[in-house]
Amino acid sequence: MAHSSNVSSVVLGKGSGRMLATGGDDCRVNIWSVSKPNCIMSLTGHTSPIESLQVNPNEKLIVAGSRSGSIRVWDLEAAKVLRSLPGHKANICSLHFHPFGSFVASGSLDTNIKLWDVRRKGCIFTFKGHKEAVRCLRFSPDGKWVASAADDHTVKLWDLTAGKLMFEFTGHTGPVNVVEFHPNEYLLASGSSDRTVRFWDLEKFQVVSCIEEEATPVRCVLFSPDGCCLYSGFQDSLRVYGWEPERCFDVVVVNWGKVADLSISNNQLIGVSFAQSTVSSFVVDLSRVPKSDSIPHGLIRDDQPLVPPTPTGSSLRRIYDRPSTSCSKSQRVKHNSESERHSPSSEDDRDEKESRAEIQNQEDYKEIFQPKNAICRTPPRNEPFPAPPEDEPGTAKEAVKPSQAVDVQTSLPKQELPDPVQKPPIGSSTSLTRTEPSVIPAARNEPIGLKASDFLPAVKNQSQTELVDEEAMSQIRKGHETMCVVLTSRHKNLDAVRAVWSTSDIKNSLDSAVAINDLSVVVDLLNIVNQKASLWKLDLCTIVLPQIEKLLQSKYESYVQTGCTSLKLILQRFLPLITDILAAPPSVGVDISREERLQKCKLCYKQLKNISNVVKNKSGLSGRHGSAFRELLLLMAVLD
Repeated sequence: MAHSSNVSSVVLGKGSGRMLATGGDDCRVNIWSVSKPNCIMSLTGHTSPIESLQVNPNEKLIVAGSRSGSIRVWDLEAAKVLRSLPGHKANICSLHFHPFGSFVASGSLDTNIKLWDVRRKGCIFTFKGHKEAVRCLRFSPDGKWVASAADDHTVKLWDLTAGKLMFEFTGHTGPVNVVEFHPNEYLLASGSSDRTVRFWDLEKFQVVSCIEEEATPVRCVLFSPDGCCLYSGFQDSLRVYGWEPERCFDVVVVNWGKVADLSISNNQLIGVSFAQSTVSSFVVDLSRVPKSDSIPHGLIRDDQPLVPPTPTGSSLRRIYDRPSTSCSKSQRVKHNSESERHSPSSEDDRDEKESRAEIQNQEDYKEIFQPKNAICRTPPRNEPFPAPPEDEPGTAKEAVKPSQAVDVQTSLPKQELPDPVQKPPIGSSTSLTRTEPSVIPAARNEPIGLKASDFLPAVKNQSQTELVDEEAMSQIRKGHETMCVVLTSRHKNLDAVRAVWSTSDIKNSLDSAVAINDLSVVVDLLNIVNQKASLWKLDLCTIVLPQIEKLLQSKYESYVQTGCTSLKLILQRFLPLITDILAAPPSVGVDISREERLQKCKLCYKQLKNISNVVKNKSGLSGRHGSAFRELLLLMAVLD
């Protein structure tokens, strides 16, 4: 793959391992397919060279940081720029997407770390503590922590829910290049220019092991999906490590040079490297790479007894499911100034309009990005790369193949892939008890807790299969009058609220909706107000927040979604104002309007504290509900 200028940043899409993004001195972000040497799409808008790139987990968004300190986010499916995030004062050295919600962390040469809300175009937190450039950032799997590695030889762990520094890990004697969280356990790995790889226990805050016998600095690390080993990319090899005790399972010679990123897909490890304007990709067949200590390589001396490793899954360390950990060594986060909370200026909007996406290969673009919006009953299978030839007797093991390079073209025979194992359908003659779900989905194909047969007359004669139309209709109409009464009452209530709105303001309309004591009416009204953020005032927050607390605890999915949307709008628009007013010193003299505003802020703060308990309890849910509550939990972190 040939870039039009020198390449300075390369990143792989972690979702499929098939998408590759490059950035360089031409100020462009180019999108490639790993298996094809032609550029699919080119993204423009930056006015200075690209220094850092990152693709979000579902490969729909890409963020790029430039040498001038600006950050841009593109929507790959829509092929347009989504956000421009100004704020850093120097090179963007590192970026990482939050595992839940639209949040991005950025590290810069100005030593600051910023957490951005992509949808809001604003900076949520600014963390200060490093003394030199921040080279790598990683969110923990549960999204509560972010780890940062810097040129000041330290690794810092930040608590996003508490907004403070949890701990600072020291021990490296050179700049720390990479850091990576274990997928399950409270374990962190870091690699440094001092040619060491260190493993840190995040529960005891101490080093677990240190691997020091390497000839070149480690450039990138990646835990295996099952968490039993660590893959480390060096300039001339791929090394597979264990940490209790420290040992090397295997060394695979890969002359990939300046390796930049690693990804795993279909039991294959994909690595990318770059040199000047050439980008190369390599594929390692992990089925040929051992990840157990059957043959340790040089890290355990012959005169020392071999300590059996801890079996996979039996570690005493906790997994990512516990309350926030407090630590004595903490530093309060610097909250954003008023200027950082403001939306971008007209100059930033003009920059976004000037940004564009040039699609070089329309067919490949549609193949990779467009099908993600299509509804398909059977998900497409991601085929692995063709495997290298099998080992022959008397030859060295070959587990790596260069996938694409501009000067090297490797042709390997394609092997037929075995058909996937077909699971037989599961049949049972035992009737299952149908239980009503705890959360009733907003979109469903059948009523909850109802059976069509209950509305039809019982068939006395089994041979009689046809029903008279009149009998069927009479049975179906059972309960129809009751439903009409319910809908008529709801329509009447909505008419009353509409009449108040047409003769008065939105505040009185909400007061009347709350007085009716019907959550369905409140939901209907909030769905309208949520579409126009300018309607929101501080007076509305005091009325709506108690209703939002009820909606978040409702069993109806549509109620929960409306409550989350309204709460997010309130947090984004009014929480900074509330905290600033409550933290301001008392005024001199009598200011009635200020006192009224202060009382409203106190009431909103108290109500938000009550809602935060509900959000914390529901943040552990799985699926999109859990993601929405975890996103709200981050926005409410300043309340703690």
